[in-house]
Amino acid sequence: MKPEPLSYDTAPPASQAVIDDIKQTRNVEDVNDFWKYLANDPVTMKRTWESVKEVMQPGALDVLTKEMLYLAVSITNSCTYCIASHSAAAAKAGMSKEMFGELVAVVGMANETNRLVTAYRVPVDKAFGG
Repeated sequence: MKPEPLSYDTAPPASQAVIDDIKQTRNVEDVNDFWKYLANDPVTMKRTWESVKEVMQPGALDVLTKEMLYLAVSITNSCTYCIASHSAAAAKAGMSKEMFGELVAVVGMANETNRLVTAYRVPVDKAFGG
């Protein structure tokens, strides 16, 4: 069974409350399709939104850094939707084309060296706490 996205009018009241909070918090007219699909499960939707809202707000890391980290993980996980969403959010927060290029280079290099270390079963050096 593949769930369908729900419009505000067809979403359960608990999901409508989350949609209202997202729209108010982000100052947007409508929510992304991700939230329209999650509206099928109000409990998961609320839990996810509360976590996203808490984690992605400015803190010790600024919003741009958080969006770029999210983008890096999304690239590694091959999540096309998340790559598009967080590329747009990172660009809105100030990511330049050059920053994106360097980010992709680091993600690619990290994935390559992670796999090499894993394949060779390299133990952690004593200097790094191993």
